[in-house]
Amino acid sequence: MYKYIVALLGYQLLGLFGAFLGYCIGSSIDRARNYGIGGVNPFGNARRQTVFLETTFVMMGKLAKADGHISKDEVNHIEALIQKIGMKGAHRQAAIQQFKRGSAANEAEIEAVLVLFLETCGQTSQLKQALLMYLIVMALADNNLDLAEEKFLEKVALRLGYSQAEFKNLLEMTLNQGRFSENSPTSESGIADAYKALGVSKTCTDQELKKAYRKLMSQHHPDKLIGQGLPEDMIKVATERAQEIQSAYDYLKDYRSKSNPT
Repeated sequence: MYKYIVALLGYQLLGLFGAFLGYCIGSSIDRARNYGIGGVNPFGNARRQTVFLETTFVMMGKLAKADGHISKDEVNHIEALIQKIGMKGAHRQAAIQQFKRGSAANEAEIEAVLVLFLETCGQTSQLKQALLMYLIVMALADNNLDLAEEKFLEKVALRLGYSQAEFKNLLEMTLNQGRFSENSPTSESGIADAYKALGVSKTCTDQELKKAYRKLMSQHHPDKLIGQGLPEDMIKVATERAQEIQSAYDYLKDYRSKSNPT
């Protein structure tokens, strides 16, 4: 929309050259509104995608080794993720190599990877959150989040610019987004998990619940994530998370409508 408005203003001021210049500026504004500031430069997407993938697998390798050993469940999780993404041949070997690199990396090497990630993807808030989300899911691959893994996750979160409270909130939401049972919508544990999955308290209003839901769905919107530089293959994982958020919201809407019939 803005590209046409600014193009028209440019034409009135500078003629055809102004129209072209205005169209380019307006297109950047439209991309910023739709995808966030990280999506303004489409030529940076390929670089962000490469760095995002590299950082994800290096950090997963370091996380898997955080408790001193790499479990079979964690290895299976990486294999399943690579298969889901669709990596084959050289790409698959590169991902495995990055994972192994991370598992053997020292603190200085991990810091260098994070510095590169922040330099390349630091303006894209959704990429930072997506990276942290993938790491949390990785940590839960063996159905156990031990203290060493949680400390590593918190350290990465702080390095990405999250406060301790923000990290705890994101951790709790991610822990619960796939946990509640859709088959028992009246169970107390299921209701509590659904509220935690959306990051709200059970005393929130319907309007506050909807606002939290819309914010989370916006953060996981495929077009926004791709616009900011998330590799298209990895959208599948983000889409699954969005489906879990949708289920949690539908779950609570149904529960609330039955509890407070009009």
